[in-house]
This record gives sequence, C-alpha cells and structure tokens, in this order.
Amino acid sequence: MRFDFDWVDAFTDRPFGGNGCAVVHGGAALSAETCMAYVRETSLVECTFTGPSDVADLRVRYFLASREIPFAGHPTIATVAALRHRGLIGDGPLQLETGAGIVPVDVAGDTITMTQVAPTFGAEIPADLVAAVGSIDPGDIVSPPQVVSTGLPFCVTVLRDRAAIDHLRLDPYAHATYAEALGHRSLDMMEPYWITMGGATETGDTYARLLIARPGPPEDPFTGSATGAAACYLWARGLLDRPDFVAEQGHGMGRPGQAQVSVTGPRNAITGVTVAGQGCVVMSGDVFLPAEGEER
Repeated sequence: MRFDFDWVDAFTDRPFGGNGCAVVHGGAALSAETCMAYVRETSLVECTFTGPSDVADLRVRYFLASREIPFAGHPTIATVAALRHRGLIGDGPLQLETGAGIVPVDVAGDTITMTQVAPTFGAEIPADLVAAVGSIDPGDIVSPPQVVSTGLPFCVTVLRDRAAIDHLRLDPYAHATYAEALGHRSLDMMEPYWITMGGATETGDTYARLLIARPGPPEDPFTGSATGAAACYLWARGLLDRPDFVAEQGHGMGRPGQAQVSVTGPRNAITGVTVAGQGCVVMSGDVFLPAEGEER
C-alpha cells in the first residue's frame, strides 16, 4: 500500500538539527511488525503512524525499532509539523489520541506546544547503579536518580557539570544489570536521562543526553518526553529557580535542539508541563508498506 510520509527534524528550525522522525500519514492501521520494520529501515529512533480517532482530532501511534510506546515528545512535534506542512491543520488547538491518553497541542505559526500529563514520580534508583550505566563516577551525580513519567518513564539523573555529561559512555553490561534491577526484560527501555544545569549555548538553561541501547541508534538527539519528565523533577526538587526555562540537547552530536519548557503548579503539586518547539520538514514522498496483518 502507498502512504504519504514526511521526514521532519523536530525541536529545530533548520534541516539536520534536533531529532528526526518519519511521519507516515494514514499508517496507524498497519501491523506493529510492519511499523517496527519501517523504523529499522529509516535508522531513526522513532517514527509515527497516524489515523482517524473517535475521541480526538487524530490518532498517533509511536514506534521504536523494537516496540510500540505510548507517547514520545519529538515525534509529537514532528507529526504536527508534518500536518501543518501539508495544510491539514492551521493555527489553534489540536487533540491527539495516544497510548498515554489525549495530548493537547497548540499551534501558533512555527511553534508547536504540547501539554504532557501530570508527572508520576516513581522509585529512586541507587546512584552507583545508574552511574555504571554511563561509565561515570557516582560522585558525578548530584541529586538522587528517580523514575519520572509524563507519558513515558525515564530515570532522571542530574550530573554536576557539562564535563561529566560529555564523558558519558553506555556500558552494555552495566545497563543489563540496571534493567534487571528495575525489573525490565528489554534493555532498550527507561535508559537514564542525563541532565545538567546550564545550557550548551548562552540561551539554554539545561543540557541533556540520552544514550540508547540496541537495536536503536546509540544516542537520541532530542528527547521531548524526557524533557518534560526532567522539568517536573527539577522543579519539584528545587533545582530550578523558575518554572519556565530553555532545554537544550544534541549539541555534542552536531544536531542542536532546543525547547521552551514550562511546569504548571506548585513544586509539591505539579499539574502538568508544556514543551514547545519547532519542526523542519526535510523530505516528503511516498512509502510502500505491506498491508497484511493490519490492525486497528
């Protein structure tokens, strides 16, 4: 079957920055196996597949190379940018049906703002266990690592400075131990999201990295869902002076990305978080995917 697709770099206003995502319009009915194979074909971290929704303006399915996930940040920005590029939407509010629930989005020119759900704060993870995953010293971690989710869980880990975050190297054996301790069968799940105060540029307030286990690429250029989770962590723990800030990621990869982030609610009762950015369409065309094994 033929589908329209757009390849979009999210959290950037120019090609080859931020994080890429291929958006397959009308592909939500495809089988999970086909969607995962498509992600592997692109060598991207994630791709989205859209379709009609009975409860929102559009249904969006999110896929890694290995599995479907309920929600992801940069693919949401990419999907909406692709819809705008094709003239399917204009400025104003939009609701997306995702596996994590309804995600409200607002479009204002080139800026796309998504509202992630109120955070769920999970277990704190021993610093030595997390540090080993990134091949760093536990002393480089300056706040207790904790699992936080605003639609997709991450172990938010705050490092002392840019030097520590630049030194990160994924240790697959330590990562397997970490995954087992967290009760995960799959290694490509809930990798630590490493963040430090101070941006990569003069306009940034935080800088982050996400190293990825196989079969995905080795690193994610910009992680919108983790940005929201980390924002809630930083605000709740008093590491941010104000709830509005600029998050940066991807600069060390040569793919700089930036988002405007705002946490809503007091530190002890956060009600949500907005993450805003732009998307740049790099290429558009036709993709031909097998229709057998379709699912709704």
